[in-house]
Amino acid sequence: MTAIDVLAAGAVSGLGRGKAAYSVGEPGEKPRSAVKVDPGFLAAGLRKPRAARADCIPECPNEARARVLLGEAATELRRELDRVRPDWRAGRVAIAVGTSGGAMDAQVAFFSAPDLRAELGQKTPYFAPLTALSVLGVEPVLRVQLLAACASSTIAIGLGCRWLEAEHADLVIAGGYDALSVLIAAGFESLGATTEKQPAPFRCDRDGMALGEGAALLALGRHSLDGAPMLGCVVGFGAASDAVHVTAPDPEGAGLARAAERALAEAAEWGQSIELVSAHATATPLNDAAEARALRRVLGARATSVVVHPFKAAIGHTLGASGALEALAALDASKRGILPGALGSSEIDPEFAGVLLPRNAPGHARHVLKLSAAFGGANAALVLGTESPTLGQRVPRRRREVRLQSTGGPQTALDVGAIARVLSPACPSAHWARLDSVSELAVAALGDAISGVEHWLPEKTGVVVGTSSATMEVNQRFDSKRRTDGVTQVEPRRFPATSPNLCAGQCNIAFGLLGPSLAVGGGLAAPVEALLVAHDLLEAGDCEAMAVVAVEDSGEQVRAAWSSAGWPVPPRGAAAVILCASQAGPRLNRARLLALHRQSTAELGRLGDKDPGWPVLLEAVRDACSG
Repeated sequence: MTAIDVLAAGAVSGLGRGKAAYSVGEPGEKPRSAVKVDPGFLAAGLRKPRAARADCIPECPNEARARVLLGEAATELRRELDRVRPDWRAGRVAIAVGTSGGAMDAQVAFFSAPDLRAELGQKTPYFAPLTALSVLGVEPVLRVQLLAACASSTIAIGLGCRWLEAEHADLVIAGGYDALSVLIAAGFESLGATTEKQPAPFRCDRDGMALGEGAALLALGRHSLDGAPMLGCVVGFGAASDAVHVTAPDPEGAGLARAAERALAEAAEWGQSIELVSAHATATPLNDAAEARALRRVLGARATSVVVHPFKAAIGHTLGASGALEALAALDASKRGILPGALGSSEIDPEFAGVLLPRNAPGHARHVLKLSAAFGGANAALVLGTESPTLGQRVPRRRREVRLQSTGGPQTALDVGAIARVLSPACPSAHWARLDSVSELAVAALGDAISGVEHWLPEKTGVVVGTSSATMEVNQRFDSKRRTDGVTQVEPRRFPATSPNLCAGQCNIAFGLLGPSLAVGGGLAAPVEALLVAHDLLEAGDCEAMAVVAVEDSGEQVRAAWSSAGWPVPPRGAAAVILCASQAGPRLNRARLLALHRQSTAELGRLGDKDPGWPVLLEAVRDACSG
């Protein structure tokens, strides 16, 4: 790929704000950790209340915390960009921001306080915190919010690089954010995924993670020869899905390995000289084991000599912000000539082949592999460098035409028999009993669209789900148990479905699809966002085909919130289309999609004269393929 420079950054975490948010410290120092017993989690009654709270942000109500975190990171980025690139607003600016929980605590307040619903309604959607980006003082040509759980900001950075390579933008602001939430903490605790001690990634005695919160935004731009300073560069990106399980990773780390192999292949010779791995490293038994196997597969014999940095042990698992914060930590350490140390002193898991340093050591890692994994079996990887390749090393990407292959009809219920012909033979029969309401709609819609395809879809088919209401109804059902019986009595089987990208992962499992997997939703025109993201990943060669699903699980909660905000309530249901890179079928006109997106999202909550929900997808496809 063409090298993309990281021009500036703004960040907030439990370690501080600005550079302090991602600094590993100085050479010779032992790594620091912001993880401690959290008073809010303790008061809520959690058995394992450790977390890394960003105490550096202004005091604010819980329901505003995600917006404040994102706003603080955006303010930091604006200051840095104004300093290093004073004219940055003169070009076309695009924004790709990822999150896992979005405005989760605003939803919790909405569920439990009916008297405040009129006041809280507009604050409940996942896209509500994006209002904080107004501090940037720029009108973006495109703004997308990626809902890919713990891989969100890594995919956002990769997507931003694709936009710049294709010259869809001149500068991209990419990253992610997430705030601590009792609902999310209770869910992870119910799954047995959290620890009551200091997280110990890749150690024999590891028993779970500690949550964190934060936000990180990177300014990305095409390489300039003006000698201006940069934090580093991105030279490779890859994304892939497990299609195995919605919460547990592929035991062999196969999906994560495929994502890493694609990123390393893009980086060309840089991919052969990785000196530092910024690991996902949740410190849970299954995830660390799978990641260790993935590293052995992609690095081979080199794995035993590569330093691995498990930064989540220091800042907690910041979910949607984790990939961006961890990438910044690796780049900053490398630029300052530091090989970062790893927290923990107990015995290292014998399956783990990398190097965990007890303290920061002098050393310049020019090439870094960043790994991320998430619920739904989503995986993403970046190859980062501290210096841009020379002009001769940068290879322009061949852009492919994107065409419409199949359009499905609207679906309001799942009939497994109706789509049996196109289901993956590997999909277990018990799979259907575990589907949540959002996933049922998504699978039904995608099955109908796939039924219209003349041949079997390639394994490297991706799934992008566009949704504005996301999992709000599912979240209410999960949170009701906490409200009635207490935080320790929540139902673990319901928690995974609170992640908006889970339905994309369920589609992967149902149809055996291994390409990139995510959901998007930055406003009411989420289906158009999904089409744009699918188009751009397919155009760049990140997949061979792309399924785009628009889904709205509208029930009592969505109707109440949307009505109180004065928005049109989307009809419950879903629809899907299949895109491909071939010579057959009508071509999808990106310029028309972009124009439709601008018309529909002049401000949050606005949809103009367009019907909400899945009808937007079908209308957008008709418009973009006409002529």
